[in-house]
Amino acid sequence: MRKSVKDHKISEKKERLKTYLKEQGFKSTRQRDIIATEFLKAGEHITAEDLYRKITGKHKDIGFTTVYRTLKLLAKLGLATERVFADNLTRYEPLSAEDHHDHLICLNCGAIKEFENIKMERLQERIASEFGFETVIHKMELYGYCRDCKSCNSRELETKRSKKHA
Repeated sequence: MRKSVKDHKISEKKERLKTYLKEQGFKSTRQRDIIATEFLKAGEHITAEDLYRKITGKHKDIGFTTVYRTLKLLAKLGLATERVFADNLTRYEPLSAEDHHDHLICLNCGAIKEFENIKMERLQERIASEFGFETVIHKMELYGYCRDCKSCNSRELETKRSKKHA
């Protein structure tokens, strides 16, 4: 059976982690391997707590501290990035050098949508250039209400207006 592209990328990232651990004199443990695999397979923004809950369903011997430290290690290696959105929860997302995207974050349900827009990226580059600014990294986070929450809020407002005028 052939590995999917996603499985191949996960394997490459796990090898990078193992190499780094060996170079730094750390052991490559079964727990770290499980955590890295689950995190990379999730492919989404996830808190250490959420990943811990997901893992401990199958692996009761893995502690929260191990999950947290492994995520920090993945971030240090450039295999993950830490994101802190308006709710002040630190989330981690799998990352590779070619990945860049921005975020739409719902203030009601917390949904996070990723998007890419080459025109916006070029505009940001042009603005930086006009100011003689060399951008090293940037992030854009747009906060508001997703389609589902926006329609729920609209219905709630209509109901309140109807009751007020009745």
